[in-house]
Amino acid sequence: MVEVPSPPGAPTLESLGLTRDRPLVIVDVDEVLGLFMKGFGAFVAERGYELRFERFALFQNLFRPGATEHLDIAEGRRLFDEFFRTGCGEIEPAPGAVEALRKLRPRAELLILSNAPADAERLRGEWLKRHGLPRALILSSGPKGPITAGLVAQTRAKSAFIDDLLPNLDSVAEHSPRTATFQHVADLRLRPLAPRSDRHPRIDDWAELGEAIEASIS
Repeated sequence: MVEVPSPPGAPTLESLGLTRDRPLVIVDVDEVLGLFMKGFGAFVAERGYELRFERFALFQNLFRPGATEHLDIAEGRRLFDEFFRTGCGEIEPAPGAVEALRKLRPRAELLILSNAPADAERLRGEWLKRHGLPRALILSSGPKGPITAGLVAQTRAKSAFIDDLLPNLDSVAEHSPRTATFQHVADLRLRPLAPRSDRHPRIDDWAELGEAIEASIS
C-alpha cells in the first residue's frame, strides 16, 4: 500500500529458479495474495491503535482510539516498518489465491514481486513456503514497471502482472506494454474504496482471476 525509488535492473530469471521458455506471471503480495490490511490492523490494535477503512490509503487510516485526526505519518511508518520486521509472516492468504496459483503453476513461471522493506525477506519467504505459494521472491520499492520490464525482457513467452495499486499497474503498462495487467483487491472493506481504471481488468475473485490470467498467457 506504500510506494517508496525502484532499484535499477532486474535479477536474471535463472537466478530465481525460473526458465525463459514458459509464460511469466508476476504477482504482488499485500492485498493480492495476502490479507495485509487485516493482519496489519490486528498488529496495530495490539499496540493500542485503530486501523479504520475511510480511504484507499494506509497511514491516513491509522488513529488513536477516539481520535478524529490520523496518526502522524512518521509514527505510521514506524508501525509499518515494525510490522514487516516482525509480523508480516502472520497474514492470511487471500481467499482462493493458493488454489488459483496452484492451477497456474503447470502453465507458467510464477514470481512474487512485493514492495516491502528488506527486513521482511525472511518472514515473507517463510510465509510463501508455509502456504504452498511460489518461492521466487523479489522485494522491491516504488513503481514496478522498470523491474517488470527487465524480467519480461528475459522470457520468450507471454507475461501477466497482478497488483492492487493502479500506479504499479500503470507503470507496468508503460514499461512493459506486452504484459497483461490485472487489478485485484483482496479485502472486502477496501474494494469499495479502491480506484479503478479501464486500462486494467479489475477481478476480485481469485478463481475468475486465475482463469483470466491463464487466458492472457495462452
